[in-house]
Amino acid sequence: MSAKKQTFEQEIARLEEIVAALEKGDAPLADSLALFEEGTKLIAACSQELDVAEQKVVKLMKGPDGAPVELPFGEEEQG
Repeated sequence: MSAKKQTFEQEIARLEEIVAALEKGDAPLADSLALFEEGTKLIAACSQELDVAEQKVVKLMKGPDGAPVELPFGEEEQG
């Protein structure tokens, strides 16, 4: 079985479904545990995706020659 990687938005939507099912509270214990485990994995995957996205955020500054220079977001221009 080759499962296609879900998008971040699909993972969040599935996580919302899991939370709603667990909050409802009528699933058998074994099913609730399986949902909890799936939710935990989704949270880890989403967190990792957010970390990667955060690392890609950059601020463009004007360099000494006038050309744009990428700096990590939040880093102040020196000089």
